[in-house]
Amino acid sequence: MTFDPNRFDSEEFYGGFCHDPMADFGCHAWKGGLFFRAFRPNVDTVALIDARNDTVVAKFKRTDPEGLFELHLADQAEPFPYRLRMTSGSHSWELEDHYSFGPVLGELDRYLMGEGNHLEAYRKLGAHLCKKNGVDGVAFALWAPNARRVSIVGSFNNWDGRCHLMQQYAMNGIWELFIPRLTPGDFYKFEIQGLNGKLMPLKSDPFAFRSELAPNNASIVHGLPEFEWRDEGWMKNRHRNNSHTAPISVFEAHLGSWRRKEDGSFLSYLELAEQMVPYVKHLGYTHIQLLPVSEHPLYASWGYQPLGLFAPTGRYGKPEDFKTFVDAAHRAGIGIFLDWVPAHFPEDSHGLAFFDGTHLYEHADPRQGRQQDWGTLIYNYGREEVSNYLIANALFWLDQFHIDGLRVDAVASMLYLNYSRREGEWIPNRYGGKENLESIAFLRRLNEVAYAKFPDVMMIAEESTAWPGVSRPTSTGGLGFGLKWDMGWMHDTLRYLGRHMLHRRWHHDEITFSMLYRNAENFVLPLSHDEVVHGKKSLLWRMPGSREEQFANLRLLYAWQFALSGKKMIFMGGEFAQDHEWDHTRALDWHLLQYHPHQGVSNLIRDLNKLYKSEVSLYEGDCEPGGFRWIDCADRKNNVLALVRHDLHGAPGVVVVLNLSGATRDNYRVGVPQSGVYKELLNTDSAYYGGWNHGNLGELETENIPAHHHQQSLRMTLPPLSALFLKNQE
Repeated sequence: MTFDPNRFDSEEFYGGFCHDPMADFGCHAWKGGLFFRAFRPNVDTVALIDARNDTVVAKFKRTDPEGLFELHLADQAEPFPYRLRMTSGSHSWELEDHYSFGPVLGELDRYLMGEGNHLEAYRKLGAHLCKKNGVDGVAFALWAPNARRVSIVGSFNNWDGRCHLMQQYAMNGIWELFIPRLTPGDFYKFEIQGLNGKLMPLKSDPFAFRSELAPNNASIVHGLPEFEWRDEGWMKNRHRNNSHTAPISVFEAHLGSWRRKEDGSFLSYLELAEQMVPYVKHLGYTHIQLLPVSEHPLYASWGYQPLGLFAPTGRYGKPEDFKTFVDAAHRAGIGIFLDWVPAHFPEDSHGLAFFDGTHLYEHADPRQGRQQDWGTLIYNYGREEVSNYLIANALFWLDQFHIDGLRVDAVASMLYLNYSRREGEWIPNRYGGKENLESIAFLRRLNEVAYAKFPDVMMIAEESTAWPGVSRPTSTGGLGFGLKWDMGWMHDTLRYLGRHMLHRRWHHDEITFSMLYRNAENFVLPLSHDEVVHGKKSLLWRMPGSREEQFANLRLLYAWQFALSGKKMIFMGGEFAQDHEWDHTRALDWHLLQYHPHQGVSNLIRDLNKLYKSEVSLYEGDCEPGGFRWIDCADRKNNVLALVRHDLHGAPGVVVVLNLSGATRDNYRVGVPQSGVYKELLNTDSAYYGGWNHGNLGELETENIPAHHHQQSLRMTLPPLSALFLKNQE
């Protein structure tokens, strides 16, 4: 359409109805010359500067008191590079006209985003420091397809939505604008006018790499964080460290409450790199799993209500500082798993909720779009752009931060349309079932894409139901995860060990039931943060009996975890028998380590990790059917369990015998697969761990007495509430 300055309606503009700013502002050919229009509030004069020779061409005419300025150069037909010189009182400054720059996105970017298949959308959407036409500035792009107008507001324009109106170059819902001279650290938000003409609350950038801390919530111009990685050795061998046949022992941590400074303030990412990494390495863990670090306005949510999915929380430092933490862990031989939350998001007004005046990211119907348990909103996984947003975010962490795996939170809530809903509160799928078909497709695609681009990472599901094939390939109908949390094992084990020792014989099946489905999935055995909050008490205080028996039961719990097939995970504080249940507002009870029973538990965790990593049979078959075999699981009268772990070749390795009762079992006989001398690799009743030091003097020799379907057996002393790890020496 031919430009005509008379078509511009200033009342519509001031009323917020300027949908196509490039058609009204900037430089346009008109009547054989050039016509310029600019909106510059709170200035006295505006002059046009020829950027080729830095000369003043002419002054603009103010056309109204609000700040509209216009200029017609009747004798200048060819466009030229220009700047605007503004004055206000005695001050003057120059800026390029933001409407003199072309589109931010290329045609391929727009096409891929339109079909929901731009796996690196974070490189284009959001705010990106760049150079256009030789000028430094920030390229902004935002998906808001139902908006009538979108503006960028910030500290650089006094939060005035009339100053930097964005432009749509294609009918794909993406708004774009390049603003010259913006620099890292500038605050910004998006002012969005919905279809009904009403302004939405100012919205933060869904793709921001850095965000202002609550209670403020502006996005911060930052750009993709630059960093010089020094973890080449780890990355080269990561496929071995993340393998199903590798030892994986995970230290789960919440960065804000692991340790605090003397004044109660948080440790920074840099301080955590200096303190947490060597601590975890000393204990022998192979990985750290962090509760969500994506920016979240409510600290008390522990990160599980994130709104800045692309920004590491600024509570502990800058994005580059978080990279330093990951790099330090890798150089120490420790992997980093990240808790990731695609199941829901909070409805804070500055976030994704009702983003462009419509239910853009969430379902409109609360029977599909509201998570009742947590008061949050559910992503519309069937919308390609939303699915792409989440998958691009997952890849962002794996790529930009060298994260070694994602633990996907609340998968069960994603799989079922009737999750935590009564009849009539949910909508069946197109086949009349309760399965969320869109979410299932999303999870499968997520895992396929993640493993295709980063085959050496580990995708982990927190899934609490019996959904089949969670950790099986998508090609066979599975969801495609690498590992799944075994919530059943955790609940059964804690319920059983929480019973008094005199009652356990009547509940023997609780401790053995999980072995019936041991081969159904690739499992992680979790003792997570969820088990030590909301009045559940610490793991130590969930154990029955006297103080000494509580410690013995806790040591027995950890031994049982390390004896079984499956990867291991313990939440911070559990490794030294934290007394109080976890409180995110304070540091762990580090003073307890001065007391021998607590230090003893720490010693045990260190030795269990050392044993786990050194004995092939204890880890190689973690995810294989033959990696675990019972010797005896039926002695409910004595509350004794005996098992043997096997390597991938089927060779028997470590034998584990557990006495779950509070009484010593003298002369107890256990059949074993090989004859010879068995060395006691670990005894949880050792005084070094805080026990009573009962045992078998370090080794046992088989006798030719058949037992438990074996031709030879061991006669041993089983201390109360203890576990023995034994290995044949021949």
